[in-house]
Amino acid sequence: MTVSALVPWFSWFLAFHIMSFTAWMAGMFYLPRLFVYHCQTRPGTEESERFKVMEVKLLRLIINPAMLSTWAFGILLVLTPGTVNWSAPWWWTKLAALLGMQLFHAYCAYSRKQFLNDRRPHPEKFYRWMNEVPTVLFIVIVLCVVVWRTA
Repeated sequence: MTVSALVPWFSWFLAFHIMSFTAWMAGMFYLPRLFVYHCQTRPGTEESERFKVMEVKLLRLIINPAMLSTWAFGILLVLTPGTVNWSAPWWWTKLAALLGMQLFHAYCAYSRKQFLNDRRPHPEKFYRWMNEVPTVLFIVIVLCVVVWRTA
């Protein structure tokens, strides 16, 4: 199959990419908020254990699959001829923000393991601020694709 065979599927790839990205972002907005509430519990309590279950399920069943499908459909979009002007600055800015989101995702996974082991290396306020990171990256990504790309 040549890359030109991807052209008729562009709208499908775009639709599934948007759905995947939406699910990924929903999880990335919610997981740090769970960390905020988890900080308010005592390690070993029933409430703390409930947060551990919520965090692991959110990450493994929603966030990770959504991230993988976002990447898969995004790569298919990029491989579709005529989709990306590689010299355009919006593309590189979006890619940088996307890599930032990937690093944030990895840090959230690391933080979840810390909570799983009843370690809380940061106070609640840290996770409140951490909750703003995906919002900023989300804004940059959307503005790049919707506004800057068409300008």
